[in-house]
Amino acid sequence: MACRISELVLGCRDPEVLARFWCEVLDFVVLGREDDGSMEIGPREGFGGAQPTIFLSRRDEPEKGKSRLHIDVNATDRDQDAELERLLKLGARPADIGQTGEEPWHVLADPEGNEFCLLKARLAPL
Repeated sequence: MACRISELVLGCRDPEVLARFWCEVLDFVVLGREDDGSMEIGPREGFGGAQPTIFLSRRDEPEKGKSRLHIDVNATDRDQDAELERLLKLGARPADIGQTGEEPWHVLADPEGNEFCLLKARLAPL
């Protein structure tokens, strides 16, 4: 028996803003809301499916230090350039983490500055 990732937890100041952003990026929906403003987003099928959900944990202050975990995404219905344009229109912004410019991926930040990468390969939708 083995484990699999069921949820990713992301601390944030404004779960509503990040929920709108990540729901648009991933074609997710809001699955639940907590009294403190935290939210869970995920695929329309809900928790426990092939994709993990994202729990946006409301925090007044960002966590100290750089996060050691980031999200990588792949487009499912367009090429990387078209997806990059879409993500930038949604509120992502380029992030510089020392890349050379020769990488086949783009490093971006979400509206709260969490880094993520847009990879080149296009994946089939689930």
